[in-house]
Amino acid sequence: MSMTSKQRKNIERFSPLLLLIAIIVVWEVITAGFGVSEFIFPSPSRIWEQTLEHKTTILGHAWRTYWVTMAGFGLAIVVGVLLGFLIGSSRLAYAAVYPLMTAFNALPKAAFVPILVVWFGIGVGPAILTAFLISFFPIMVNIATGLATLEPELEDVLRVLGAKRWDVLTKVGLPRSMPYFFGSLKVAITLAFVGTTVSEMTASNEGIGYLLISAGSSMQMGLAFSGLLVVGVMAMAMYELFSFVEKHTTGWAHRGSQNA
Repeated sequence: MSMTSKQRKNIERFSPLLLLIAIIVVWEVITAGFGVSEFIFPSPSRIWEQTLEHKTTILGHAWRTYWVTMAGFGLAIVVGVLLGFLIGSSRLAYAAVYPLMTAFNALPKAAFVPILVVWFGIGVGPAILTAFLISFFPIMVNIATGLATLEPELEDVLRVLGAKRWDVLTKVGLPRSMPYFFGSLKVAITLAFVGTTVSEMTASNEGIGYLLISAGSSMQMGLAFSGLLVVGVMAMAMYELFSFVEKHTTGWAHRGSQNA
């Protein structure tokens, strides 16, 4: 008997949760069945125990990582949108800037942390800038792509109707770029958390990255995995938030792709 569309949608909606539960069960069975030491690979139950045991400490470090990430991510949005608008609206700017930005994005951002420490000292500065450096590129590329893929025929029609280049970009190009923009936010926010955590591991005395190093050095592997779990939950929550906003602001794009 074939499934109805409603049943299929319900399965798709809960499939991530079902997969997560399956992974946790298998993980728990393997660690318990083979007697894996918690100092090597802690079980989900042990990770949960240490999460509850150190919840106050974890929450304090998590809050620090969260607001630092949001600061770097906010800066990435501003710079990414401005650069994307510049590159996407001008063929000359695209030809001049895009190759350089691609080369810059290929550089390992962790290598910038020691330089940022020299410039700004240990603390918030390097973490914010690392989150920014690792997350602005997807935003810039997607905004530029949305503007650069505007159909020449549409531009010609609008020009004939009296629209100026600025009008075409702001009234047609930017709205067309919104699906690209929200898609880039979902990618960039996960990268921003990675950047913050990496910076905190080498240039901070607070945050989840610092917690990971401290827990690892004291052989508290359950606590280290708790820190990883918290970062994953924060990143997933922000991803879902952007997905929700995207569905309620660019529904016309999804309907158009479904009808195509």
